[in-house]
Amino acid sequence: MTEITIDARGMLCPLPIIELAKAAVAARTGDELTVECKDAAARVDVPAWARMTGNEFVGETETDGGAFALTVRLR
Repeated sequence: MTEITIDARGMLCPLPIIELAKAAVAARTGDELTVECKDAAARVDVPAWARMTGNEFVGETETDGGAFALTVRLR
């Protein structure tokens, strides 16, 4: 398993999801992709993307500077 971090802290919807989808193309089953962002829409969009693509939304954690990290495990 590889952990991949996507820095989307300066991006607004839909860019965090676009970056997540791009990273998923290059990743493998079992890899965890974490999107770090400040855009509140991502709190809804990332779990929905995981569900719609058959992947697993692992969860959300708070990070520095008012950002949060949303993690998806590829299936």
